[in-house]
Amino acid sequence: MSEASVHQHWSSRYAFIMATVGAAVGLGNFWRFPYQAGENGGGAFVIIYIGVILLIAVPLVMTELLIGRRGQRSAVGSSVAVGREQGGTALWGLIGWIGMIASYLILTFYSVIAGWVMAYIPKAAMPGTFSGGADVVGPIFEGMLANWQMMLVWHTVFMVITSLIVVRGLHGGIEKAANILMPAFFVMLLFVVGYSYLEGDFSGAVSYLFVPDWSAVSISTVMDAIGQAFFSVSVATAILITYGAYLERGSNLVRSAYVVSFADTGVALLAGLAIFPLVFLHGADPAGGPGLLFVTLPLAFADLPMGQIFGVVFFMLAFFAALTSSIALLEIVISWAEENGFTRRNAVIFFGSLAWLLGVGTIISFSDAITEGFSWIRMSDNLLPGVADRNFFGFIDFATANLMLPFGGFLIGIFGGLFVSDEVLAEELGISGARVMLWRVLVGGVIPVLLMTVLVLNTAKNGFGINLLG
Repeated sequence: MSEASVHQHWSSRYAFIMATVGAAVGLGNFWRFPYQAGENGGGAFVIIYIGVILLIAVPLVMTELLIGRRGQRSAVGSSVAVGREQGGTALWGLIGWIGMIASYLILTFYSVIAGWVMAYIPKAAMPGTFSGGADVVGPIFEGMLANWQMMLVWHTVFMVITSLIVVRGLHGGIEKAANILMPAFFVMLLFVVGYSYLEGDFSGAVSYLFVPDWSAVSISTVMDAIGQAFFSVSVATAILITYGAYLERGSNLVRSAYVVSFADTGVALLAGLAIFPLVFLHGADPAGGPGLLFVTLPLAFADLPMGQIFGVVFFMLAFFAALTSSIALLEIVISWAEENGFTRRNAVIFFGSLAWLLGVGTIISFSDAITEGFSWIRMSDNLLPGVADRNFFGFIDFATANLMLPFGGFLIGIFGGLFVSDEVLAEELGISGARVMLWRVLVGGVIPVLLMTVLVLNTAKNGFGINLLG
Protein backbone atom coordinates (compact mmCIF):
# COMPACT_ATOMS: atom_id res chain seq x y z
CA MET A 1 0.00 0.00 0.00
CA SER A 2 1.18 3.52 -0.74
CA GLU A 3 2.63 5.39 2.19
CA ALA A 4 1.40 8.73 0.84
CA SER A 5 -0.26 10.60 3.64
CA VAL A 6 -1.58 13.98 4.59
CA HIS A 7 -0.43 13.26 8.12
CA GLN A 8 2.65 13.98 10.11
CA HIS A 9 3.92 11.28 12.46
CA TRP A 10 4.34 11.15 16.21
CA SER A 11 7.73 12.48 17.21
CA SER A 12 8.26 9.48 19.52
CA ARG A 13 6.60 6.32 20.79
CA TYR A 14 6.33 8.03 24.18
CA ALA A 15 4.24 10.84 22.67
CA PHE A 16 1.93 8.30 21.00
CA ILE A 17 1.45 6.36 24.24
CA MET A 18 0.78 9.49 26.28
CA ALA A 19 -1.74 10.81 23.76
CA THR A 20 -3.50 7.46 23.29
CA VAL A 21 -3.67 6.64 26.99
CA GLY A 22 -4.95 10.17 27.58
CA ALA A 23 -7.65 9.59 25.00
CA ALA A 24 -8.74 6.34 26.68
CA VAL A 25 -8.66 7.68 30.23
CA GLY A 26 -11.79 9.73 30.82
CA LEU A 27 -14.26 10.78 33.47
CA GLY A 28 -15.89 7.34 33.46
CA ASN A 29 -12.68 5.84 34.89
CA PHE A 30 -13.24 7.77 38.08
CA TRP A 31 -16.31 5.91 39.21
CA ARG A 32 -17.78 3.54 36.64
CA PHE A 33 -15.13 0.81 36.74
CA PRO A 34 -14.60 0.77 40.54
CA TYR A 35 -18.36 0.70 41.15
CA GLN A 36 -18.86 -2.13 38.63
CA ALA A 37 -16.09 -4.12 40.29
CA GLY A 38 -17.52 -3.72 43.77
CA GLU A 39 -21.07 -4.61 42.74
CA ASN A 40 -20.02 -7.65 40.70
CA GLY A 41 -17.81 -9.63 43.01
CA GLY A 42 -14.85 -7.30 43.58
CA GLY A 43 -11.71 -9.20 42.68
CA ALA A 44 -13.78 -11.72 40.74
CA PHE A 45 -14.95 -8.95 38.42
CA VAL A 46 -11.40 -7.61 38.12
CA ILE A 47 -10.15 -11.06 37.05
CA ILE A 48 -12.96 -11.38 34.49
CA TYR A 49 -12.34 -7.83 33.28
CA ILE A 50 -8.62 -8.48 32.74
CA GLY A 51 -9.53 -11.62 30.80
CA VAL A 52 -11.91 -9.56 28.64
CA ILE A 53 -9.18 -6.98 28.05
CA LEU A 54 -6.82 -9.72 26.87
CA LEU A 55 -9.29 -11.64 24.73
CA ILE A 56 -11.48 -8.86 23.32
CA ALA A 57 -10.19 -5.33 23.83
CA VAL A 58 -6.53 -5.89 22.94
CA PRO A 59 -7.22 -7.70 19.62
CA LEU A 60 -9.66 -4.95 18.56
CA VAL A 61 -7.14 -2.26 19.55
CA MET A 62 -4.54 -4.06 17.42
CA THR A 63 -6.95 -4.16 14.48
CA GLU A 64 -7.75 -0.46 14.70
CA LEU A 65 -4.09 0.49 14.97
CA LEU A 66 -3.40 -1.77 11.99
CA ILE A 67 -6.08 -0.04 9.90
CA GLY A 68 -4.79 3.39 10.84
CA ARG A 69 -1.09 2.79 10.30
CA ARG A 70 -1.58 0.86 7.10
CA GLY A 71 -4.07 3.39 5.72
CA GLN A 72 -2.09 6.50 6.79
CA ARG A 73 -5.26 8.56 6.47
CA SER A 74 -8.20 9.68 8.61
CA ALA A 75 -10.36 7.01 10.24
CA VAL A 76 -12.72 7.03 7.27
CA GLY A 77 -9.96 7.23 4.66
CA SER A 78 -7.93 4.46 6.26
CA SER A 79 -10.96 2.16 6.56
CA VAL A 80 -11.77 2.67 2.89
CA ALA A 81 -8.15 2.29 1.73
CA VAL A 82 -7.37 -0.85 3.74
CA GLY A 83 -10.75 -2.33 2.89
CA ARG A 84 -10.04 -1.93 -0.81
CA GLU A 85 -6.50 -3.24 -0.42
CA GLN A 86 -7.93 -6.41 1.10
CA GLY A 87 -10.23 -6.95 -1.88
CA GLY A 88 -13.30 -5.29 -0.39
CA THR A 89 -15.23 -2.15 -1.22
CA ALA A 90 -15.51 1.39 0.05
CA LEU A 91 -18.33 0.16 2.29
CA TRP A 92 -15.66 -0.76 4.86
CA GLY A 93 -15.49 2.99 5.38
CA LEU A 94 -18.49 2.40 7.66
CA ILE A 95 -15.99 1.44 10.36
CA GLY A 96 -14.53 4.94 10.26
CA TRP A 97 -17.82 6.74 9.69
CA ILE A 98 -19.60 5.08 12.62
CA GLY A 99 -16.70 5.70 14.98
CA MET A 100 -16.17 9.28 13.86
CA ILE A 101 -19.83 10.29 14.09
CA ALA A 102 -20.31 8.55 17.44
CA SER A 103 -17.21 10.18 18.92
CA TYR A 104 -18.21 13.60 17.65
CA LEU A 105 -21.65 13.25 19.21
CA ILE A 106 -20.08 12.09 22.47
CA LEU A 107 -17.87 15.20 22.42
CA THR A 108 -20.94 17.43 22.34
CA PHE A 109 -22.14 16.26 25.76
CA TYR A 110 -18.73 15.33 27.17
CA SER A 111 -17.79 19.00 26.99
CA VAL A 112 -20.78 19.92 29.13
CA ILE A 113 -19.87 17.37 31.82
CA ALA A 114 -16.25 18.51 31.70
CA GLY A 115 -17.56 22.03 32.23
CA TRP A 116 -19.06 20.87 35.52
CA VAL A 117 -15.60 19.65 36.58
CA MET A 118 -14.06 23.00 35.67
CA ALA A 119 -16.74 24.84 37.62
CA TYR A 120 -15.86 22.83 40.72
CA ILE A 121 -12.16 23.74 40.67
CA PRO A 122 -12.70 27.32 41.91
CA LYS A 123 -15.47 26.10 44.23
CA ALA A 124 -13.06 23.64 45.84
CA ALA A 125 -10.43 26.37 46.17
CA MET A 126 -12.75 28.69 48.12
CA PRO A 127 -12.62 28.02 51.88
CA GLY A 128 -15.86 26.80 53.38
CA THR A 129 -17.70 26.19 50.09
CA PHE A 130 -18.46 22.57 50.90
CA SER A 131 -18.80 22.94 54.65
CA GLY A 132 -22.17 22.46 56.26
CA GLY A 133 -22.97 18.92 55.17
CA ALA A 134 -25.21 17.43 52.50
CA ASP A 135 -27.81 20.14 52.99
CA VAL A 136 -25.28 22.61 51.57
CA VAL A 137 -23.31 20.55 49.05
CA GLY A 138 -26.28 18.83 47.41
CA PRO A 139 -28.01 22.10 46.49
CA ILE A 140 -24.73 23.43 45.03
CA PHE A 141 -24.75 20.65 42.43
CA GLU A 142 -28.50 20.91 41.86
CA GLY A 143 -28.19 24.66 41.50
CA MET A 144 -25.50 24.27 38.86
CA LEU A 145 -27.74 21.96 36.82
CA ALA A 146 -30.59 24.45 37.08
CA ASN A 147 -28.35 27.35 36.06
CA TRP A 148 -28.11 26.92 32.28
CA GLN A 149 -26.18 30.17 31.91
CA MET A 150 -23.40 28.87 34.16
CA MET A 151 -23.27 25.55 32.34
CA LEU A 152 -23.12 27.37 29.02
CA VAL A 153 -20.16 29.47 30.16
CA TRP A 154 -18.12 26.47 31.33
CA HIS A 155 -19.09 24.40 28.29
CA THR A 156 -17.86 27.27 26.13
CA VAL A 157 -14.59 27.61 28.03
CA PHE A 158 -13.89 23.89 27.77
CA MET A 159 -14.62 23.73 24.04
CA VAL A 160 -12.41 26.76 23.42
CA ILE A 161 -9.51 25.17 25.32
CA THR A 162 -9.94 21.91 23.40
CA SER A 163 -10.11 23.72 20.07
CA LEU A 164 -7.06 25.88 20.79
CA ILE A 165 -5.00 22.75 21.42
CA VAL A 166 -6.27 20.81 18.40
CA VAL A 167 -5.82 23.74 16.01
CA ARG A 168 -2.07 23.73 16.77
CA GLY A 169 -1.76 20.33 15.12
CA LEU A 170 -0.10 17.07 16.03
CA HIS A 171 3.24 18.29 17.38
CA GLY A 172 2.45 21.79 18.60
CA GLY A 173 -0.92 20.92 20.11
CA ILE A 174 -1.87 17.28 20.72
CA GLU A 175 1.60 15.96 21.55
CA LYS A 176 2.58 18.92 23.67
CA ALA A 177 -0.66 18.77 25.64
CA ALA A 178 -0.36 15.01 26.20
CA ASN A 179 3.30 15.25 27.21
CA ILE A 180 2.41 17.84 29.85
CA LEU A 181 -1.04 16.74 31.00
CA MET A 182 -0.55 12.98 31.30
CA PRO A 183 2.59 12.97 33.49
CA ALA A 184 0.91 15.61 35.66
CA PHE A 185 -2.22 13.45 35.71
CA PHE A 186 -0.35 10.37 36.94
CA VAL A 187 1.54 12.33 39.59
CA MET A 188 -1.69 13.89 40.91
CA LEU A 189 -3.48 10.52 40.83
CA LEU A 190 -0.77 8.89 42.93
CA PHE A 191 -0.84 11.96 45.19
CA VAL A 192 -4.56 11.53 45.86
CA VAL A 193 -4.18 7.75 46.33
CA GLY A 194 -1.53 8.45 48.98
CA TYR A 195 -3.83 10.93 50.66
CA SER A 196 -6.69 8.42 50.66
CA TYR A 197 -4.37 5.79 52.12
CA LEU A 198 -3.47 8.09 55.02
CA GLU A 199 -6.85 9.68 55.68
CA GLY A 200 -9.51 7.29 54.34
CA ASP A 201 -10.79 3.75 54.85
CA PHE A 202 -8.20 2.23 52.54
CA SER A 203 -8.68 -1.36 53.71
CA GLY A 204 -12.41 -1.09 53.06
CA ALA A 205 -11.75 0.14 49.53
CA VAL A 206 -9.24 -2.65 48.85
CA SER A 207 -11.75 -5.23 50.07
CA TYR A 208 -14.51 -3.68 47.96
CA LEU A 209 -12.41 -3.72 44.81
CA PHE A 210 -10.17 -6.76 45.05
CA VAL A 211 -11.54 -9.48 47.35
CA PRO A 212 -13.21 -12.03 45.04
CA ASP A 213 -16.83 -12.87 45.72
CA TRP A 214 -17.63 -15.51 43.13
CA SER A 215 -21.18 -15.87 44.44
CA ALA A 216 -21.93 -12.41 42.99
CA VAL A 217 -20.81 -13.45 39.51
CA SER A 218 -23.46 -14.13 36.88
CA ILE A 219 -23.92 -13.87 33.13
CA SER A 220 -24.75 -10.22 33.75
CA THR A 221 -21.34 -9.79 35.41
CA VAL A 222 -19.57 -11.11 32.33
CA MET A 223 -21.64 -8.86 30.08
CA ASP A 224 -20.83 -5.86 32.28
CA ALA A 225 -17.13 -6.70 32.08
CA ILE A 226 -17.31 -6.94 28.29
CA GLY A 227 -19.15 -3.64 28.00
CA GLN A 228 -16.85 -1.82 30.43
CA ALA A 229 -13.66 -3.11 28.81
CA PHE A 230 -14.97 -2.37 25.33
CA PHE A 231 -15.79 1.26 26.00
CA SER A 232 -13.04 1.98 28.51
CA VAL A 233 -10.18 1.59 26.03
CA SER A 234 -11.95 3.57 23.27
CA VAL A 235 -12.59 0.63 20.93
CA ALA A 236 -14.70 1.56 17.87
CA THR A 237 -14.54 5.30 18.57
CA ALA A 238 -12.13 5.82 15.61
CA ILE A 239 -9.60 7.36 18.02
CA LEU A 240 -7.24 4.40 17.67
CA ILE A 241 -7.47 4.42 13.87
CA THR A 242 -6.83 8.17 13.78
CA TYR A 243 -3.88 8.04 16.18
CA GLY A 244 -2.62 4.85 14.51
CA ALA A 245 -2.35 6.75 11.22
CA TYR A 246 0.24 9.02 12.85
CA LEU A 247 2.47 6.00 13.62
CA GLU A 248 5.53 5.23 11.56
CA ARG A 249 6.24 1.77 10.17
CA GLY A 250 8.77 0.77 12.81
CA SER A 251 6.43 0.91 15.79
CA ASN A 252 5.27 -2.30 17.46
CA LEU A 253 1.47 -2.37 17.28
CA VAL A 254 1.09 -5.40 19.53
CA ARG A 255 3.12 -3.88 22.35
CA SER A 256 1.34 -0.54 21.93
CA ALA A 257 -2.07 -2.22 22.19
CA TYR A 258 -1.12 -3.90 25.46
CA VAL A 259 0.37 -0.73 26.93
CA VAL A 260 -2.69 1.40 26.11
CA SER A 261 -5.19 -1.20 27.30
CA PHE A 262 -3.51 -1.96 30.61
CA ALA A 263 -2.58 1.65 31.33
CA ASP A 264 -6.28 2.50 31.11
CA THR A 265 -7.12 -0.41 33.44
CA GLY A 266 -4.44 0.67 35.88
CA VAL A 267 -5.86 4.20 35.98
CA ALA A 268 -9.35 2.83 36.67
CA LEU A 269 -8.06 0.75 39.59
CA LEU A 270 -6.00 3.63 41.01
CA ALA A 271 -9.01 5.92 40.68
CA GLY A 272 -10.96 3.45 42.80
CA LEU A 273 -8.21 3.50 45.43
CA ALA A 274 -8.26 7.30 45.36
CA ILE A 275 -12.03 7.72 45.65
CA PHE A 276 -13.51 4.86 47.64
CA PRO A 277 -11.42 5.16 50.83
CA LEU A 278 -12.93 8.65 51.20
CA VAL A 279 -16.40 7.44 50.24
CA PHE A 280 -16.34 4.62 52.81
CA LEU A 281 -14.89 6.86 55.49
CA HIS A 282 -17.82 9.18 54.94
CA GLY A 283 -20.31 6.30 54.99
CA ALA A 284 -21.62 7.21 51.53
CA ASP A 285 -23.10 5.06 48.77
CA PRO A 286 -20.35 3.96 46.32
CA ALA A 287 -22.98 3.76 43.56
CA GLY A 288 -23.39 7.50 43.46
CA GLY A 289 -22.73 8.13 39.76
CA PRO A 290 -22.24 11.84 39.03
CA GLY A 291 -23.32 12.63 42.59
CA LEU A 292 -20.31 10.67 43.82
CA LEU A 293 -17.99 13.17 42.18
CA PHE A 294 -19.92 16.37 42.76
CA VAL A 295 -21.60 15.74 46.13
CA THR A 296 -20.04 12.86 48.09
CA LEU A 297 -16.37 13.67 47.51
CA PRO A 298 -16.73 17.41 48.24
CA LEU A 299 -18.39 16.41 51.53
CA ALA A 300 -15.49 14.09 52.32
CA PHE A 301 -12.82 16.67 51.46
CA ALA A 302 -14.56 19.27 53.63
CA ASP A 303 -14.21 17.03 56.69
CA LEU A 304 -10.60 15.96 56.22
CA PRO A 305 -7.23 17.61 56.98
CA MET A 306 -5.91 19.54 53.97
CA GLY A 307 -9.16 18.63 52.26
CA GLN A 308 -9.36 21.96 50.45
CA ILE A 309 -5.97 21.41 48.77
CA PHE A 310 -6.72 17.83 47.80
CA GLY A 311 -10.17 18.79 46.58
CA VAL A 312 -8.58 21.21 44.10
CA VAL A 313 -6.02 18.58 43.05
CA PHE A 314 -8.77 16.00 42.52
CA PHE A 315 -10.89 18.22 40.27
CA MET A 316 -7.78 19.28 38.34
CA LEU A 317 -7.08 15.57 37.89
CA ALA A 318 -10.59 15.00 36.50
CA PHE A 319 -10.21 18.05 34.25
CA PHE A 320 -6.97 16.72 32.75
CA ALA A 321 -8.63 13.35 32.08
CA ALA A 322 -11.55 15.07 30.36
CA LEU A 323 -9.31 17.36 28.29
CA THR A 324 -7.05 14.64 26.88
CA SER A 325 -10.16 12.67 25.87
CA SER A 326 -11.90 15.64 24.27
CA ILE A 327 -8.78 16.48 22.24
CA ALA A 328 -8.89 13.01 20.70
CA LEU A 329 -12.64 13.15 20.09
CA LEU A 330 -12.28 16.40 18.14
CA GLU A 331 -9.12 15.35 16.31
CA ILE A 332 -10.95 12.46 14.62
CA VAL A 333 -13.23 14.72 12.60
CA ILE A 334 -10.49 17.33 12.04
CA SER A 335 -8.26 14.66 10.50
CA TRP A 336 -11.08 13.72 8.13
CA ALA A 337 -11.83 17.37 7.30
CA GLU A 338 -8.18 18.12 6.45
CA GLU A 339 -8.17 15.13 4.14
CA ASN A 340 -11.19 16.57 2.34
CA GLY A 341 -9.97 20.08 1.64
CA PHE A 342 -10.40 21.98 4.92
CA THR A 343 -7.50 23.81 6.45
CA ARG A 344 -6.97 22.74 10.06
CA ARG A 345 -7.91 26.21 11.29
CA ASN A 346 -11.18 26.32 9.39
CA ALA A 347 -12.01 22.73 10.32
CA VAL A 348 -11.50 23.43 14.02
CA ILE A 349 -13.57 26.61 13.87
CA PHE A 350 -16.44 24.90 12.05
CA PHE A 351 -16.57 21.56 13.86
CA GLY A 352 -15.65 23.05 17.23
CA SER A 353 -18.48 25.55 16.89
CA LEU A 354 -20.95 22.88 15.77
CA ALA A 355 -20.01 20.67 18.73
CA TRP A 356 -20.53 23.65 21.02
CA LEU A 357 -23.96 24.30 19.49
CA LEU A 358 -25.05 20.68 19.88
CA GLY A 359 -23.81 20.80 23.45
CA VAL A 360 -26.43 23.44 24.15
CA GLY A 361 -29.00 20.67 23.65
CA THR A 362 -27.41 18.75 26.52
CA ILE A 363 -27.43 21.85 28.71
CA ILE A 364 -31.12 22.25 28.00
CA SER A 365 -31.65 18.59 28.89
CA PHE A 366 -30.18 19.09 32.36
CA SER A 367 -31.89 22.38 33.12
CA ASP A 368 -35.38 21.71 34.48
CA ALA A 369 -36.23 25.37 34.11
CA ILE A 370 -36.31 25.16 30.32
CA THR A 371 -36.43 21.42 29.58
CA GLU A 372 -40.16 21.21 28.94
CA GLY A 373 -39.93 23.63 26.09
CA PHE A 374 -37.23 21.62 24.35
CA SER A 375 -37.99 17.98 25.14
CA TRP A 376 -38.90 17.45 21.52
CA ILE A 377 -37.16 14.14 20.97
CA ARG A 378 -39.82 11.56 21.64
CA MET A 379 -39.94 8.28 19.73
CA SER A 380 -42.18 5.26 20.00
CA ASP A 381 -40.77 2.15 21.63
CA ASN A 382 -42.04 0.33 18.57
CA LEU A 383 -39.52 2.24 16.48
CA LEU A 384 -36.48 2.10 18.73
CA PRO A 385 -36.72 0.47 22.17
CA GLY A 386 -35.13 2.56 24.89
CA VAL A 387 -35.45 5.94 23.15
CA ALA A 388 -39.00 6.84 24.12
CA ASP A 389 -39.25 9.69 26.62
CA ARG A 390 -35.56 10.54 26.43
CA ASN A 391 -34.47 14.14 26.14
CA PHE A 392 -31.77 15.41 23.76
CA PHE A 393 -28.87 14.21 25.93
CA GLY A 394 -30.51 10.87 26.64
CA PHE A 395 -31.11 10.22 22.96
CA ILE A 396 -27.51 10.96 21.92
CA ASP A 397 -26.11 8.99 24.84
CA PHE A 398 -28.30 5.98 24.00
CA ALA A 399 -27.62 6.07 20.27
CA THR A 400 -23.84 6.27 20.62
CA ALA A 401 -23.17 3.95 23.56
CA ASN A 402 -25.86 1.35 22.97
CA LEU A 403 -26.04 1.20 19.19
CA MET A 404 -23.23 2.83 17.23
CA LEU A 405 -20.15 1.74 19.17
CA PRO A 406 -21.12 -1.93 19.63
CA PHE A 407 -22.00 -2.18 15.94
CA GLY A 408 -18.74 -0.49 14.99
CA GLY A 409 -16.84 -2.99 17.14
CA PHE A 410 -18.72 -5.82 15.45
CA LEU A 411 -17.57 -4.57 12.03
CA ILE A 412 -13.98 -4.17 13.21
CA GLY A 413 -13.95 -7.77 14.45
CA ILE A 414 -15.39 -9.11 11.19
CA PHE A 415 -12.93 -7.10 9.08
CA GLY A 416 -9.83 -7.77 11.16
CA GLY A 417 -10.63 -11.41 11.77
CA LEU A 418 -11.97 -12.54 8.40
CA PHE A 419 -10.90 -10.08 5.70
CA VAL A 420 -7.36 -8.98 6.58
CA SER A 421 -4.96 -11.28 4.73
CA ASP A 422 -2.39 -13.58 6.30
CA GLU A 423 0.36 -11.47 4.72
CA VAL A 424 -0.90 -8.24 6.32
CA LEU A 425 -1.35 -9.91 9.72
CA ALA A 426 2.24 -11.12 9.53
CA GLU A 427 3.57 -7.77 8.32
CA GLU A 428 1.67 -5.53 10.73
CA LEU A 429 1.19 -7.69 13.84
CA GLY A 430 3.78 -10.44 13.48
CA ILE A 431 1.06 -13.12 13.48
CA SER A 432 1.85 -16.23 11.49
CA GLY A 433 1.43 -20.01 11.47
CA ALA A 434 -1.10 -21.52 13.86
CA ARG A 435 -1.68 -18.13 15.49
CA VAL A 436 -3.44 -16.93 12.33
CA MET A 437 -6.19 -19.53 12.76
CA LEU A 438 -6.54 -18.64 16.44
CA TRP A 439 -6.77 -14.96 15.46
CA ARG A 440 -9.49 -15.64 12.91
CA VAL A 441 -11.56 -17.73 15.30
CA LEU A 442 -11.26 -15.21 18.13
CA VAL A 443 -11.42 -11.88 16.30
CA GLY A 444 -13.60 -12.90 13.36
CA GLY A 445 -15.91 -15.26 15.25
CA VAL A 446 -16.02 -15.07 19.02
CA ILE A 447 -15.66 -11.31 19.42
CA PRO A 448 -18.37 -10.31 16.87
CA VAL A 449 -20.80 -12.79 18.44
CA LEU A 450 -20.10 -11.45 21.93
CA LEU A 451 -20.45 -7.82 20.84
CA MET A 452 -23.69 -8.49 18.99
CA THR A 453 -24.96 -10.25 22.11
CA VAL A 454 -23.99 -7.22 24.21
CA LEU A 455 -25.79 -4.93 21.77
CA VAL A 456 -28.98 -7.01 21.69
CA LEU A 457 -29.21 -7.81 25.39
CA ASN A 458 -28.36 -4.34 26.60
CA THR A 459 -30.72 -2.69 24.14
CA ALA A 460 -33.42 -5.03 25.41
CA LYS A 461 -32.65 -3.77 28.92
CA ASN A 462 -33.73 -0.31 27.74
CA GLY A 463 -30.37 1.38 27.98
CA PHE A 464 -27.64 -0.35 29.94
CA GLY A 465 -25.77 2.83 30.84
CA ILE A 466 -22.22 2.28 29.65
CA ASN A 467 -21.66 5.98 29.29
CA LEU A 468 -19.37 8.75 30.31
CA LEU A 469 -21.55 9.65 33.27
CA GLY A 470 -21.65 6.13 34.65
